[in-house]
Amino acid sequence: MSRGSSGIVAGLTAAALVAVGVLAFQASANVPDNLAAPKPKPSATATEHAKPKEKSRPAALPKGSGTGKRVVYALEDRHVWLVDADGKVSRTFEVMPSALSPLPGTYQVNAPRSGAPTKGSDGVMIEHVVRFAMVDGTAVGFSAAVDGSMESPDPALKTGGVRMSRPDGDAMWDFATVSTKVVVVP
Repeated sequence: MSRGSSGIVAGLTAAALVAVGVLAFQASANVPDNLAAPKPKPSATATEHAKPKEKSRPAALPKGSGTGKRVVYALEDRHVWLVDADGKVSRTFEVMPSALSPLPGTYQVNAPRSGAPTKGSDGVMIEHVVRFAMVDGTAVGFSAAVDGSMESPDPALKTGGVRMSRPDGDAMWDFATVSTKVVVVP
Protein backbone atom coordinates (compact mmCIF):
# COMPACT_ATOMS: atom_id res chain seq x y z
CA MET A 1 0.00 0.00 0.00
CA SER A 2 1.24 3.43 -0.81
CA ARG A 3 1.77 6.26 1.60
CA GLY A 4 -1.15 8.22 0.22
CA SER A 5 -3.66 5.44 0.63
CA SER A 6 -2.68 4.77 4.27
CA GLY A 7 -3.29 8.46 5.03
CA ILE A 8 -6.70 8.23 3.43
CA VAL A 9 -7.57 5.10 5.45
CA ALA A 10 -6.40 6.78 8.65
CA GLY A 11 -8.47 9.88 7.84
CA LEU A 12 -11.60 7.81 7.07
CA THR A 13 -11.13 5.81 10.27
CA ALA A 14 -10.83 9.01 12.33
CA ALA A 15 -13.92 10.47 10.63
CA ALA A 16 -15.85 7.25 11.30
CA LEU A 17 -14.87 7.30 14.98
CA VAL A 18 -15.95 10.93 15.32
CA ALA A 19 -19.28 10.14 13.61
CA VAL A 20 -19.88 7.15 15.91
CA GLY A 21 -19.04 9.30 18.96
CA VAL A 22 -21.46 12.05 17.88
CA LEU A 23 -24.24 9.51 17.22
CA ALA A 24 -23.62 7.79 20.59
CA PHE A 25 -23.82 11.14 22.39
CA GLN A 26 -27.08 12.04 20.62
CA ALA A 27 -28.55 8.64 21.40
CA SER A 28 -27.65 8.87 25.10
CA ALA A 29 -29.17 12.34 25.37
CA ASN A 30 -32.48 11.08 23.99
CA VAL A 31 -32.91 7.87 26.02
CA PRO A 32 -36.32 7.71 27.74
CA ASP A 33 -36.15 7.88 31.57
CA ASN A 34 -37.47 4.36 31.97
CA LEU A 35 -34.50 2.97 29.97
CA ALA A 36 -31.80 5.05 31.63
CA ALA A 37 -29.51 3.47 34.21
CA PRO A 38 -31.01 3.58 37.70
CA LYS A 39 -29.84 6.47 39.81
CA PRO A 40 -28.32 5.54 43.15
CA LYS A 41 -30.53 6.22 46.14
CA PRO A 42 -29.06 7.99 49.14
CA SER A 43 -28.20 5.57 51.91
CA ALA A 44 -28.79 6.09 55.60
CA THR A 45 -25.97 7.52 57.61
CA ALA A 46 -24.87 6.23 60.97
CA THR A 47 -26.82 8.98 62.74
CA GLU A 48 -30.13 8.28 61.03
CA HIS A 49 -32.54 5.63 62.30
CA ALA A 50 -34.29 3.22 60.00
CA LYS A 51 -37.89 4.16 59.42
CA PRO A 52 -40.52 1.50 60.11
CA LYS A 53 -42.27 -0.11 57.19
CA GLU A 54 -45.62 1.38 56.36
CA LYS A 55 -48.42 -0.58 57.98
CA SER A 56 -52.12 -0.19 57.64
CA ARG A 57 -53.60 1.71 60.55
CA PRO A 58 -54.98 -0.66 63.18
CA ALA A 59 -58.73 -0.21 63.20
CA ALA A 60 -59.92 -2.41 66.02
CA LEU A 61 -58.98 -2.67 69.63
CA PRO A 62 -56.68 -5.73 69.99
CA LYS A 63 -58.41 -8.89 71.23
CA GLY A 64 -57.44 -10.02 74.68
CA SER A 65 -56.67 -6.49 75.85
CA GLY A 66 -58.74 -6.72 79.00
CA THR A 67 -61.93 -5.09 80.22
CA GLY A 68 -62.92 -1.87 81.94
CA LYS A 69 -61.12 1.45 81.85
CA ARG A 70 -57.63 0.99 80.43
CA VAL A 71 -54.88 2.19 78.13
CA VAL A 72 -54.00 -0.41 75.50
CA TYR A 73 -50.51 -0.15 73.98
CA ALA A 74 -49.74 -2.36 70.94
CA LEU A 75 -45.95 -2.62 70.63
CA GLU A 76 -45.73 -3.86 67.02
CA ASP A 77 -48.44 -1.54 65.72
CA ARG A 78 -47.04 1.46 67.63
CA HIS A 79 -50.57 2.34 68.58
CA VAL A 80 -52.53 3.27 71.73
CA TRP A 81 -56.22 3.06 72.54
CA LEU A 82 -57.86 4.86 75.47
CA VAL A 83 -60.79 2.67 76.54
CA ASP A 84 -63.47 3.88 78.95
CA ALA A 85 -65.13 1.83 81.72
CA ASP A 86 -67.87 0.64 79.31
CA GLY A 87 -65.29 -0.77 76.89
CA LYS A 88 -65.72 2.04 74.32
CA VAL A 89 -62.63 3.47 72.66
CA SER A 90 -62.58 7.19 73.43
CA ARG A 91 -59.38 7.91 71.49
CA THR A 92 -56.77 6.06 69.46
CA PHE A 93 -53.43 7.30 68.12
CA GLU A 94 -49.96 6.37 66.93
CA VAL A 95 -46.91 6.53 69.18
CA MET A 96 -43.15 6.25 68.80
CA PRO A 97 -41.92 3.42 71.06
CA SER A 98 -39.14 3.93 73.56
CA ALA A 99 -35.74 2.26 73.22
CA LEU A 100 -36.77 -0.03 76.11
CA SER A 101 -40.18 -1.68 75.90
CA PRO A 102 -42.02 -3.52 78.65
CA LEU A 103 -43.04 -7.14 78.16
CA PRO A 104 -46.68 -7.73 77.18
CA GLY A 105 -48.84 -7.73 80.30
CA THR A 106 -50.96 -5.55 82.56
CA TYR A 107 -49.44 -2.61 84.43
CA GLN A 108 -50.77 0.40 86.33
CA VAL A 109 -50.06 4.10 86.01
CA ASN A 110 -47.91 4.92 89.00
CA ALA A 111 -47.03 8.05 90.86
CA PRO A 112 -45.55 10.46 90.40
CA ARG A 113 -47.00 11.69 87.17
CA SER A 114 -45.37 14.84 85.85
CA GLY A 115 -47.35 17.45 83.93
CA ALA A 116 -44.78 20.24 83.91
CA PRO A 117 -42.16 20.34 81.14
CA THR A 118 -39.05 18.41 82.11
CA LYS A 119 -36.04 16.95 80.35
CA GLY A 120 -36.52 13.33 79.20
CA SER A 121 -33.84 10.65 79.46
CA ASP A 122 -32.91 11.40 75.84
CA GLY A 123 -32.44 15.12 76.54
CA VAL A 124 -35.69 16.20 74.82
CA MET A 125 -38.02 18.53 76.73
CA ILE A 126 -41.24 16.60 77.45
CA GLU A 127 -44.55 17.10 79.24
CA HIS A 128 -47.42 14.99 80.57
CA VAL A 129 -45.31 12.05 81.70
CA VAL A 130 -47.45 9.02 82.60
CA ARG A 131 -45.18 6.25 83.95
CA PHE A 132 -46.40 2.66 84.10
CA ALA A 133 -43.46 0.22 84.07
CA MET A 134 -39.78 -0.33 84.85
CA VAL A 135 -37.38 -2.03 82.41
CA ASP A 136 -33.78 -2.64 83.42
CA GLY A 137 -34.01 0.08 86.07
CA THR A 138 -35.46 2.64 83.63
CA ALA A 139 -38.98 4.05 84.02
CA VAL A 140 -41.19 3.55 80.97
CA GLY A 141 -44.06 5.92 80.33
CA PHE A 142 -46.01 7.95 77.84
CA SER A 143 -45.01 11.55 77.14
CA ALA A 144 -45.21 14.28 74.53
CA ALA A 145 -42.23 16.31 73.34
CA VAL A 146 -42.79 20.02 73.98
CA ASP A 147 -41.65 20.74 70.40
CA GLY A 148 -44.16 18.18 69.05
CA SER A 149 -41.49 15.84 67.63
CA MET A 150 -41.82 12.06 67.64
CA GLU A 151 -38.29 11.07 66.68
CA SER A 152 -37.12 7.48 66.75
CA PRO A 153 -35.13 6.95 69.96
CA ASP A 154 -31.38 6.45 69.86
CA PRO A 155 -30.98 2.69 70.43
CA ALA A 156 -27.67 3.34 72.22
CA LEU A 157 -29.51 5.19 75.03
CA LYS A 158 -31.59 3.50 77.74
CA THR A 159 -34.73 5.58 77.25
CA GLY A 160 -38.25 4.77 78.38
CA GLY A 161 -40.30 7.53 76.78
CA VAL A 162 -43.15 6.37 74.53
CA ARG A 163 -43.76 9.56 72.53
CA MET A 164 -46.98 10.91 71.15
CA SER A 165 -48.26 14.19 69.71
CA ARG A 166 -49.03 17.01 72.12
CA PRO A 167 -52.84 16.73 71.65
CA ASP A 168 -52.61 12.97 72.26
CA GLY A 169 -50.39 13.67 75.28
CA ASP A 170 -53.07 16.02 76.66
CA ALA A 171 -55.71 13.30 76.20
CA MET A 172 -53.47 10.66 77.84
CA TRP A 173 -52.78 13.00 80.78
CA ASP A 174 -56.49 13.57 81.39
CA PHE A 175 -57.40 9.88 80.95
CA ALA A 176 -54.60 7.90 82.61
CA THR A 177 -54.69 8.91 86.25
CA VAL A 178 -52.76 7.03 88.97
CA SER A 179 -53.81 3.33 89.14
CA THR A 180 -55.32 3.29 85.62
CA LYS A 181 -54.59 -0.06 83.92
CA VAL A 182 -52.12 -0.10 81.03
CA VAL A 183 -52.35 -3.27 78.96
CA VAL A 184 -49.32 -3.90 76.74
CA VAL A 185 -49.90 -6.30 73.85
CA PRO A 186 -47.34 -7.58 71.31
